[in-house]
Amino acid sequence: MSASKQIDKQIAGLTGWRGRTMAYLRNVISDADSKLTEEFKWNTAVWSAKGNVCALGAFKDHIKINFFKGALLPDPHHLFNSGLEAKASRSIDLYEGEALNESHLKALVRAAVTHNNASK
Repeated sequence: MSASKQIDKQIAGLTGWRGRTMAYLRNVISDADSKLTEEFKWNTAVWSAKGNVCALGAFKDHIKINFFKGALLPDPHHLFNSGLEAKASRSIDLYEGEALNESHLKALVRAAVTHNNASK
């Protein structure tokens, strides 16, 4: 099964706000940069561009966007709110009813793609 179909299946299996939020975030992330490739690794949606960029996962009470090299990225809008003590990664945890600025998220994804392109 293709990565896209696996992600579709995962989202379809989520009820309520988590499914809607995952579908929305998937579109935002995918639209952020044309260099991104959607993959399915570790039973989760992953976007890569010359290396892993970010992953999107559903948990019991929140959705997590994990940036693999988030510690090296500028975060002028303070989107990172989880994993702040990790050496390399940083995350954004979203709970029911919380909003995330789409343009700020896209800028963060683009910064991660730029970082990967500069590193390779």
